[in-house]
Amino acid sequence: MEDRFKKGMSILSITNGDKIEEIFKELEDIAPDLGRFIVEFPYSEIYTREEVDLKTRELCTVAALTALGHATPQLKDHIGAALNAGNSPKEIVEIIMQMSAYAGFPAAINGVMAAKEVFKKRDLLPVE
Repeated sequence: MEDRFKKGMSILSITNGDKIEEIFKELEDIAPDLGRFIVEFPYSEIYTREEVDLKTRELCTVAALTALGHATPQLKDHIGAALNAGNSPKEIVEIIMQMSAYAGFPAAINGVMAAKEVFKKRDLLPVE
């Protein structure tokens, strides 16, 4: 089990950097095991599979969270993770805009606004 945690943390260190500890801290007084589940399942078992690279996985996650339309905090985290995995702001915006055809314009607009907030914090505006 320790190996799964280490494996997941290695991916999280790439995608989320020092924000990992924030996630654990927020969960420790209510659901500390949830943080471990997040590390050991999606990041250890899914994100480390060799068939798709991390850059593509993060774009897919951005698309899915945009389409959900109700996961803005997670969307912002994964937009940051997508940048950390090597995606450009332009690629991220294109994927979010594509979701307008599948999830509707409100979801795409909300997704773009989440991206704008992340890009602004990283001094990546305007997107060119």
